[in-house]
Amino acid sequence: MAVNEMNFKSLALVSVLFLMLLFSSGCVGSDKSNNSTSDVVLNEENSVLNEVEKIEVIHFHGNNQCWSCITMGDLAEETVNTYFKDELESGKITFQHMNGELSENYDIVKKYGVTSSSLWLGVYYKDGTFSKEQNINVWYKLNNKEDFMAYLKGVIEQKLG
Repeated sequence: MAVNEMNFKSLALVSVLFLMLLFSSGCVGSDKSNNSTSDVVLNEENSVLNEVEKIEVIHFHGNNQCWSCITMGDLAEETVNTYFKDELESGKITFQHMNGELSENYDIVKKYGVTSSSLWLGVYYKDGTFSKEQNINVWYKLNNKEDFMAYLKGVIEQKLG
């Protein structure tokens, strides 16, 4: 029985290492057409030479929202309204609450790749390129308004660069 346990553990270890290799090499989910995180990084590196034209901050939600979804959207809106008044007035930054379940929002939901309630930042550069990024870290900051707002402010300022 000890030999079978040892073989099973060895097989499990090899399987885990194989999966780690696949994920780290980009073989799994490496479809570049969906503007994955790696595409965003490339665009952010290029943005040093390319000025930001506009940033969209979008709180996507469904028909029914829980406390967390509502709070995240409200705090994101308050952050943008508090720290980016000039950019909102000039149109350099926009903020929207968008119901991803409505058919009229299908194109933008598809463009961003939205699958659930989330906060996305879309950056349009003056050379015509676009990058998008879902920010999942905001979910961990919902119970501390000041921390949430300081964090999101920093993220947007970095994008404005």
